[in-house]
Amino acid sequence: MFAKASLALAAAASLLGTTSAAPLASSFVGRSLVERAPVTSVEFNVTYKSNYTEHLPKTLILATGGTIAGSSSSATDSTAYTAGVVGIGVLVQAVPQLLNVSNIDGMQVSNVGSESLTDEIALRLSKLANKALCAADAPYDAVVITHGTDTLEETAFFLDITVGCDKPVVVVGSMRPSTAISADGPNNLLQAVTTAVSPNSRARGTLIVLNDRICAAYYCEKTQANTLNTFASPEPGYIGGLLSDKPFYYMGASKPTFKQVYDISNVTELPHVEMFYSYQGADFELLNTTVANGAKGVVIAGTGAGSLTDAGISNVDATVSKGVPVVRSTKINVGFVTPGDYPNTIASGSLNPVKSRRQLQVLLALNKTNDEIRTAFEEPLKTYLNLNISSYY
Repeated sequence: MFAKASLALAAAASLLGTTSAAPLASSFVGRSLVERAPVTSVEFNVTYKSNYTEHLPKTLILATGGTIAGSSSSATDSTAYTAGVVGIGVLVQAVPQLLNVSNIDGMQVSNVGSESLTDEIALRLSKLANKALCAADAPYDAVVITHGTDTLEETAFFLDITVGCDKPVVVVGSMRPSTAISADGPNNLLQAVTTAVSPNSRARGTLIVLNDRICAAYYCEKTQANTLNTFASPEPGYIGGLLSDKPFYYMGASKPTFKQVYDISNVTELPHVEMFYSYQGADFELLNTTVANGAKGVVIAGTGAGSLTDAGISNVDATVSKGVPVVRSTKINVGFVTPGDYPNTIASGSLNPVKSRRQLQVLLALNKTNDEIRTAFEEPLKTYLNLNISSYY
């Protein structure tokens, strides 16, 4: 492992034009994610701390693993590598330019591929970010989270709707492991921290920074399985970018139209919410098993604008009759699912399936009724659909 970590350090240093980096401060490799205990409180278990520089902001980097911490025996391998190998100390020290823009504390929350991150880890990240930035005695100016790209949009969206202050949270990853010839992780990390500490990044919600682009987490999603330019906001577009690693924005700070922020300070676990994918002839028979196994909510990635099959409607209605909310989104991932059709279900509005799942989990965790859940998903869009223009003139 140490040889792989050293190779990662050398590759990162080469990418940024330096031949040396600080000595290794942390060699955290990995951690089993078998723990399922409720998240009642969080502490800053800092495993890397940079030397303090006066008149620089203070950033907490929460490392979770992923490709950005990945390693391979081949410098040309970008598919068969092992994710979540390199620890936070190596990641930071491979980019000494970070210390020109911020003081850095690093905490290893996990070190796995993001497909293996759990609801407990997501909840822990939110509580850590709120404690770091939003508490009365908040010790940090910004939070950056290193994350695998497979489920990065899920975590980023969850943070966007649960972090309760205007200080920046930036989620960053990479599409190539740290050992690749042209690894993108080191520069992505530098850009993420630089963006996070910029005063212009405040009051913009959680941001996703990769590949010279700044994307609002509420709208951003992974759009390509392999290439570097994978994260995008297909409808609203990017909100900014980086030139010479300096962030800029196309417009002033604003809140996404349909976004709501929830206080989960008293939430200790996220309810079980399952997802189903629709297709020709889908009968959704497995809904019955899902509910029997304890699912508290369901999201269906419907066809088109959230349509459901005739073969599956009876099982959907049976699920709703048991008090389990069913949210319809679209497997197209882009576009709106509007209220009206399938009245027993809840329309997701602008949220894609994975983001709908996260919002449904939050609402259920806050003990919202099914009517309140419907209101949270549907009412923001209804205000536009039901606009009576003559009332304004």
